[in-house]
Formats: sequence, structure tokens, C-alpha cells
Amino acid sequence: MQRLLTVGRARRGVVTAALAASVGVDEHGLVAARRTGTLVRLRRDTYVLGEVWRIAGPEERLALRARAVLASRDDEAVVGHEAAVALHGLPLLTPVPSVVDLESAVTRTRLHGTVRVSPRGPEPCVVADGYRVVPAAVAIAQVTLRAGLRSGLVALDAALARRALGLEEVAAALDLRVTGPGSRRRAETLLRVADGASESPGETLTRLVLHDLGLTPESQVTIRDEAGRFVARVDLLVGGRVVVEFDGALKYGGADGRAALVAEKRREDELRSLGYVVVRVTWADLDDPVRLCRLLRRALAAA
Repeated sequence: MQRLLTVGRARRGVVTAALAASVGVDEHGLVAARRTGTLVRLRRDTYVLGEVWRIAGPEERLALRARAVLASRDDEAVVGHEAAVALHGLPLLTPVPSVVDLESAVTRTRLHGTVRVSPRGPEPCVVADGYRVVPAAVAIAQVTLRAGLRSGLVALDAALARRALGLEEVAAALDLRVTGPGSRRRAETLLRVADGASESPGETLTRLVLHDLGLTPESQVTIRDEAGRFVARVDLLVGGRVVVEFDGALKYGGADGRAALVAEKRREDELRSLGYVVVRVTWADLDDPVRLCRLLRRALAAA
């Protein structure tokens, strides 16, 4: 079993029954490994190391499913949509789908359990994380047009921040896939509001709410006092006076957490002393857009 674990780690966690047999692990050994949690079965004759699966987040689990699907096929299928976004290492909105999308030499789309196979697109495939996938721009276009603007924008902002692509590539992929006025408007909005300065999915979604309110937020703005001294670098600035900060999974436990809380309060107090209104947005706020809109409108009125 140790040989299988070593090989599995070298193969990004995914192993097949054939690979197991080649290192001396038969069917009985695979059953025992599943029973102990050493292996997790993803598909017939295809497994992922339990140590990898247990620590994987939603995007990585989808990427593992995609690797398992390709490992179980003998054709030249290419991963697309959300699974391709995951293999490119870009973020996805939760809940992350469990279906793996493939493009292959077929004439129409069919769903086989948790695998959806569609006809190949016109673009050549690329290799990401060691597997055949559609280019990142294509995957983002696919996700935007099927899953929605929020999903596509989260992935696009991250790709722009990493300089993994340009907007012109995404525009070209969208042009090949829009099917009517609705999808055209969605594509145009995606390209208009994308911003590589965003540093997290939460910031991206907060900025999108501001755009939906008809506002034009600035991302990652440096604030200085009257003497030119640095005060803060804020997530978003609206109307020159309203600071909007996304507060994700920040924890304030322990000595380090208490110090961070004190520093954060001091920073906000200094911003307010300069005349800024500070609004903190959480994931709960993003889940209640009506409440968030009221909160932002009150802040703008007070500024």
C-alpha cells in the first residue's frame, strides 16, 4: 500500500485500479483501503487518496473529480466549465457543482450520471494541473453564460489579478457563445465590471452590488491624511467618502487576534476622523442583498 500512496501523491491524489495492480494492490486491497479511509472511490476503478480528499476544499474536490473522470477514459476529452475553472486554480462560488463537464467528439450534449459530455468548442485545449482543459478564458465564458454573472466575475477577477489572461481573450470566447440579447447583456456586463485589483471573491461580489446600485467604486484605494501620511489601503471607495470593506473569515481569537482587532479599530477610527464613512460587509450581508443595499444607501446619505 505504501507504494500506491507514493505513486498517488505523485499523480495529484488520483489512482486507478490498474495502477494499484501495477504496484501489487489487488481488489481485496482496494476494498480494505476504502474501508479504512486510505482511498475514497470517485468512480468505478478510480480513487483518490483519503489524505488528499479530506483536506480538499470545494474547488479542489471538483478538480479531483475531473482528474478521476479523465483517468477513467481512453479518449481525448477536454474538461470545461466549472471543473476547468477549478483545474486552472481559480475560485468558484459555492455550492460548487459535482458534475464534471467534458468536451469530446460528440454531436450533442448528454448527461451520464455526474459527467456531462458536450461537443468540442473551436479553441484548442491547454494543459492545466497536468490535464487537458479548455483555456481559462473559455471556461470563464462558459461559467458566466450558464451559471451567471456572479460566478463568472469571481473567476475572471482572480484570473486578471494573476495576469493569467486578458479581457480580449474572454471577449472573444464570449462572442463565440452568446445566443441572444440576454446572454449578450450578461457578457457585456462581465467585461465592463471586471477588475483585477479585487483581492477576494467577497470583494468582487461586494463591488458587483455597488455597480448594481448604479455606483462606480474604486478598488484598493490608498488613504492619506492632510500631511500625506499613509492611513489605510481600503477595499473599495465610493463617492470619495464611503469606505466599503469586505470582512471575510477574519478571526479575533487569541493574543494575535486581539492585537489585530485593536489595530483594525484604530484604523477605522482614523478613517472616520478624516471624514470617511466606513461600511463593513460580510458573507451574511451578501446573502441578503436587500439589507445590504439599505446599509449602503444609508452610508452614502451620511457621507
